[in-house]
Parts: sequence; C-alpha cells; structure tokens
Amino acid sequence: MRVSEHPILGTLPEAESVTIYFDGQPIPARADEPIAAALMNAGIRAFRTTAKRHEPRGIFCAIGRCTDCMMIVDGVPNTRTCVTLVRDGMQVETQHGLAAMRTEEDKA
Repeated sequence: MRVSEHPILGTLPEAESVTIYFDGQPIPARADEPIAAALMNAGIRAFRTTAKRHEPRGIFCAIGRCTDCMMIVDGVPNTRTCVTLVRDGMQVETQHGLAAMRTEEDKA
C-alpha cells in the first residue's frame, strides 16, 4: 500500500511506473523510489537471510546504515536496497548469507 495523501506533505504527485524483477517475478514500482519501498509495497518483507542462522531480514533503519536490507541487485551482492533507487528492468534477488561477487564466468 502506498501513501498518496500525507497529513503534512499533502497529495503526493504521480510517478512513472516501471517494472523490477524480484527473484524473477515482475514487481511494479515507481521510478526513482528505493528498491525496498517497491518490495514493501508488493508485500515482500524478507530481503535476505543471515549467514549463520538463516533468519530472514528486511527493512530496519531505512537510511543505509545497517545491513538488513542487503540484496543482490543486477548481479551486485550486498546492495543496500533502502538507498538504491529502482530502474526499469532491474533484477533484484534474495541474498542468502554473505554473497560473493560474481565473475563474468559465473554470469555465462
């Protein structure tokens, strides 16, 4: 659910609609919103799992200071999704534990 009417900011302007892909599934998003906001709007709350206990993590600080929202974005692991803005066609993947950087051979 998106906020469209705010008690202080008033009516929020419409934004261009784009599509991102979460674990291969299309997710509607608003251009230039944080990835985490688009995922939360789509009902997705778990962004990664911890390395030791495999516990789910999602948005926590929402200002890029913690690591709870880290995901693999366009092949780049450990991306803080609360401060990374969506782009049309972006590929976002759940990160399991500590992710290593992918090489060109891994992508082929």
